[in-house]
Amino acid sequence: MPQNNETNNMKQPKLLYIVRHGETDFNRQRIIQGSGVDTSLNATGRQQAQAFFEKYQDIPFDVLITSKLRRTHETMHPFIQKGMSWEQFSEINEMNWGIHEGKKGTPEMVKSYQDMIAQWQEGNFDARLKDGESAAELARRMQVFVDHIRTRPEEKILVCSHGRAMRCLMCVLKDQPLQKMETYTHSNTGLYLVRFDGEEFHFELENDTSHLG
Repeated sequence: MPQNNETNNMKQPKLLYIVRHGETDFNRQRIIQGSGVDTSLNATGRQQAQAFFEKYQDIPFDVLITSKLRRTHETMHPFIQKGMSWEQFSEINEMNWGIHEGKKGTPEMVKSYQDMIAQWQEGNFDARLKDGESAAELARRMQVFVDHIRTRPEEKILVCSHGRAMRCLMCVLKDQPLQKMETYTHSNTGLYLVRFDGEEFHFELENDTSHLG
């Protein structure tokens, strides 16, 4: 019996180029952004974005997918200017850090963050900062995004997201427990190159910043 198109698409090999956005002033000042603070790139971030574009501009990407936050749009602006097909997904927005967003870390904030991470390490993925998102909630939306990616027909997909969101996304792609999030690093414009063989995701590059020289 012939398979339907969605099933065929799920089996189709893909290359995913997943990159974190470029630097913002809040990154430099160590102010929490999360999903509720929609900052722009600073001069360094724009340079990082241009360096990434110069290295990867000749790859025939089929589609660009970003979060709905400005810092990912600005990082991918050179690709958008080329006329690349572009879609935005709130599922890959940064984690909601609740009352910490827009603030520079105080000792009290650092302690509450560390306490939450410790709870995640013990398996309590419902732990959250006040008014923020839990690891379990973040993982659920990352799973929605991965399930969507599996069904897409494109073979080369460029994705731009955020630090904690990417840490969680890597766990979902590898089918790992969320405790593993802390093992993934995320430099500004750091690239994860992921090959999907039709069944599983295989990592070929992790947080690669060779384009920055």
